[in-house]
Amino acid sequence: MATETHGAEEGGLVFHPMDQFIVEPLFGEGAVGFFTVTNVTLWMAIAVLAVIVLMVLGTSRRAVIPSRTQSIAELAYGFVYKMVEDVAGKDAVAFFPYIMTLFMFIVFANFLGLIPMSFTTTSHFAVTVVLALMVFVTVTIVGFVKNGARFLELFWVKSAPLALRPILAIIELISYFVRPVSHSIRLAGNVMAGHAVIKVFAGFAAIAVISPVSVVAITAMYGLEVLVAFIQAYVFTILTCVYLKDALHPSH
Repeated sequence: MATETHGAEEGGLVFHPMDQFIVEPLFGEGAVGFFTVTNVTLWMAIAVLAVIVLMVLGTSRRAVIPSRTQSIAELAYGFVYKMVEDVAGKDAVAFFPYIMTLFMFIVFANFLGLIPMSFTTTSHFAVTVVLALMVFVTVTIVGFVKNGARFLELFWVKSAPLALRPILAIIELISYFVRPVSHSIRLAGNVMAGHAVIKVFAGFAAIAVISPVSVVAITAMYGLEVLVAFIQAYVFTILTCVYLKDALHPSH
């Protein structure tokens, strides 16, 4: 703290790109407890409300000539439905509501996080880990319920030479339990990195000499983050479909 204060007194540039990810109580001050309403709570609730407005209220009339809201809702519905059917198979369509909910929540949370002064909930591992663990537990339960002990065939590579199968089984088992880790880190890491870079460029915008360059860089990064917001929701969802396919059809 002393170093930061000294730097500010010397006229240096002081900014903290990671401060935007700090979880703070929404009411009052103090430590954040298990039941504390925080900025994360607020923006997760806003994301859920936005999904409800789009998917429920926006399609309640179902006009022959759809409104813009209805068109967006129908496009999202068709996009995710086809993804589930193409990747996981027709028997995975029963899980479409769950996968659709995941996609819509993540994509809205990502886009809402791009609003100035907002909070990006998907930049926190506490959020993405829970989402990934929900997928992991769901597909594992589905795998055993639908296939019984045959679900273990997922880890037994029958096409490989017999001598290599035990080694490959260990590798497959490890990779299976690593899934929720990679699934959650990929989403949170990409979202956090992009927002941090934008914050860094915004800090340099205070310097008059390089301010025009910083503004151009911020604009370019913001445009890229809009694309990343959708892509990361898509990647999380399509990986969920892949994992579901393994649960429904475990044999190699």
